[in-house]
Amino acid sequence: MARLIEARPGCSTDPVYLDAISEAAGLIRQGGLVGFPTETVYGLGADALNPRAVARVYVVKQRPPESALILHLAGPEQAEEYLRAVPEAAWRLMRDFWPGPLTLVLPKAPIVPAITSGGRDNIAVRVPDHPVAIDFIRACGRPVVGPSANKTGRPSPMTAQDVLDDLGPEIEAVLDAGPAPLGMESTVLDMTIAPPAILRPGSVTAEELEPYLGPLSPPPNVPGTGASVDLDPASRPFAARLVLVDVPPGPEAAGRVWELARDQIRAGRRPGLLMTTEGAGERAIAMGKGRAAGGAGLTFKTGDGITVAVLGPRQDPRAVAGRLYAGLRALERLGCDVVLAEPVPRAGLGAAVMNRLEKAADEVVSS
Repeated sequence: MARLIEARPGCSTDPVYLDAISEAAGLIRQGGLVGFPTETVYGLGADALNPRAVARVYVVKQRPPESALILHLAGPEQAEEYLRAVPEAAWRLMRDFWPGPLTLVLPKAPIVPAITSGGRDNIAVRVPDHPVAIDFIRACGRPVVGPSANKTGRPSPMTAQDVLDDLGPEIEAVLDAGPAPLGMESTVLDMTIAPPAILRPGSVTAEELEPYLGPLSPPPNVPGTGASVDLDPASRPFAARLVLVDVPPGPEAAGRVWELARDQIRAGRRPGLLMTTEGAGERAIAMGKGRAAGGAGLTFKTGDGITVAVLGPRQDPRAVAGRLYAGLRALERLGCDVVLAEPVPRAGLGAAVMNRLEKAADEVVSS
């Protein structure tokens, strides 16, 4: 089982903290795999320049080898060593958005092994906005790959315990710095095409990027085009069947989710709901039996056996995004065999929430 190494933020001069960072970095330099915190989700760290270590990442995650990985750097000053032909617009984005949840796809330098980039000539890079992650990467002395530290298709891990649950027997250690603050993977922007295109929506929105770049291209939809089309292989998130109700967000959509949940009860199944605060409505207050569930907000069970994870207000996509994966994991732990998800507005970060639900859904109900 992986060793749990505690490294809480705010302790950067504490010898115990420094020893923890040193221990985790030493494992990376030896070719080991270490789960580590970022501001988005927990990543699975390996030496990005060690093909054997990177190959282990693909095996442990059960990830297709053509799915490119992201290089995590300790600072933008390292970018020139691992990239070539960086346009001025990319430097401006690095200056204003790094450290932060923005990943840039750019031509890679020869030093980066082909296995790290999924066999492509481009590589995805970012600097995480998390003090423990930056200290860890800097101590490694080399870039670190950092795909989400879970089996491919599982909900991304928000905590060190989530990493242990998914990968504990197969990796060397997990660097524990508490829950990931944002809870949603980074925005991935492909700058190898003109105009650039968002390959994966995240916390940094198109509206924030367009002042630097002008109108963006639509995402490439042909497999194998662009450096990182396969950064997130589509797969089922867990054993439960996921059903997304994709109608205009609001009371009608929430009512449809409750209606489908009652149908599942009549069919003998154990439904769980991913709901906004408004969608859960008076039930959350009336039940009075809510409890915190790994950051998923209020989780409660109705009298007829429907389990609800309340993600946050419909008009607060940051709260919903931050609780999405924790909500999925909470419903799984509580024994739900089908999960019904309420839609949220697609504006801003809401687009990223809907993107993740669409990719994971077994079924989309549009009426």
